[in-house]
Order: sequence, then structure tokens, then C-alpha cells
Amino acid sequence: MQKGLLISFEGTDGCGKSTQIRLLSEYLKAKGKSVVISREPGGCKVGEKIRNILLNAENVEISPMCELFLYEAARAQHMSQVIEPALNEGKIVILDRFIDSTFAYQGYGRKLGEECVDLFNKYAINHRYPDVTLMLTLKADDAFKRKGGNDTKDRMEMAGDDFFKRVDEGLKRASEKYSDRIIKVDVEGTCDETHQKICALIDNLLEK
Repeated sequence: MQKGLLISFEGTDGCGKSTQIRLLSEYLKAKGKSVVISREPGGCKVGEKIRNILLNAENVEISPMCELFLYEAARAQHMSQVIEPALNEGKIVILDRFIDSTFAYQGYGRKLGEECVDLFNKYAINHRYPDVTLMLTLKADDAFKRKGGNDTKDRMEMAGDDFFKRVDEGLKRASEKYSDRIIKVDVEGTCDETHQKICALIDNLLEK
């Protein structure tokens, strides 16, 4: 295995990524592991500035290709400044969204296609793919309820139902195309049940 361990979490908003990331981090730290939690877009000063541009509801004029470039620019800086240094130190890096979100949101949602997004993803991450990606799955209605019915929208959330149907299709396609590293985790049960499933998966990976 490469130095460190890179774990990414994917799934629709409201599926509980943030909670499960926090619980996994606490679990791993209790086992004596050094853990870094980060998010995309963002994760570093430059990345967070780009995040603000991407999610600002006033920036409706951003084109799909410009959007992709901004995501990949934020990712390249994040990779160089945060992720790679942590992995080189043997740490476990846990990411809230990563390349599969770009595959789904820009490749499918914005209709830029798999080939285009895969190419830019590859160079932005310097060919360092996740060791495992946990794809949290939850019905759309349940995800909305878990968000507390909050429909406050940033720029991405303003894209409309058809866009998010394509995103959902993209997430399903990613889980098929990259089944060597993506593991689907059903989160219909309780938070603790999901946590236990995730811990078992990561423990198995650490034992290899």
C-alpha cells in the first residue's frame, strides 16, 4: 500500500457524510492513528477562496467548463498543500467529497462527459487515487428530511431537479466504473449502525 491512507466519502447532501466522517475519525484516533479531515472544494486557503466563488449564488454566469477548471484548481492546490504531505507522513486522510463528486456533478450534471472529467481529475490529484471511497446511499426524500427540510440553496443547489437526476445517475455510474475502490454503504439504518459498518470496512483495509 502507498504511504498513508486516503479515504473519500461521497453521497448526496443529507446522507450523513459529515457525521460519519467525524465518528470514523474519533474511532481511528482512539486506535492511535494520526488522522487529517478535509473537504472539497476547499481544504486550504486557496481552495476555500475558490469554494466561495463556486457556491456563491450570485455567480450564475459561471460556465460548466469554467466550473470544472475551478474545482480542479482547488483540488490541485489542496492535493499539493494538504493531502500529499499528510500521506507522505503516513497519516490517514479523510475527505468529504473528492473526484467522484466531480465525475457526477460536472461529468453528468453539467454534461461534460466522463472522459473530460477523468482526465482533469487524474492530473489534479497527481495520479493519487483514494485507497477506498465510501459511497453513502440514501433515498432522496430521506436525505431531505435528515437535512431538517432545509432548502436554502447555494449556486450548485440551484441547478434544478433534472441536474440532480443526472448527478444521481453519475454517482451510480461511478460506483460501477470504479468498483475496485468504491464501496456503497446503505445508511437507511441508525447512525450507529452505519458507523459500525464503516469501521468494519476500514479495519479490514488496515489489516491488509
